[in-house]
Amino acid sequence: MTNEESKVTSGSCFCGAVRYEVRGPLRDVVNCHCGQCTRLNGNFGSHSKALKSKITIISDKGLSWYTISDTARRGFCRDCGSGLFWDHIEQDAMGIIAGSLDRPTNLKTIGHIFVEDKSDFYEITDDIQQFKGSSNGQLAGDYL
Repeated sequence: MTNEESKVTSGSCFCGAVRYEVRGPLRDVVNCHCGQCTRLNGNFGSHSKALKSKITIISDKGLSWYTISDTARRGFCRDCGSGLFWDHIEQDAMGIIAGSLDRPTNLKTIGHIFVEDKSDFYEITDDIQQFKGSSNGQLAGDYL
């Protein structure tokens, strides 16, 4: 077993009513500029990702799920309102809101998606890869 496979990363909501652990690798961070993320976060959403089978909910006292489509739902804390997860029901991996991970994360930002939908009150000024819509698996680690 490699160090990456045995690594345990933890995370939680703001108030601690929801805690989780991820065993194994996390995908580096992708910034999503879609309309949903903008409305939920007030700006873009920063997401990591891990295999669902590697995510363990340690405390779910505040965990609630909101169905956003026939194929996706968002996990959040109903006590403090923190966003935690984006779950595409038909995929083996689940998005994790990067800000909910305990520090240090040792992650880096690897791309921007749905930049065609981004708000007009900010500019993307880095040289990281950008996609008008979904990256369709082109970003490193999207295979998770």
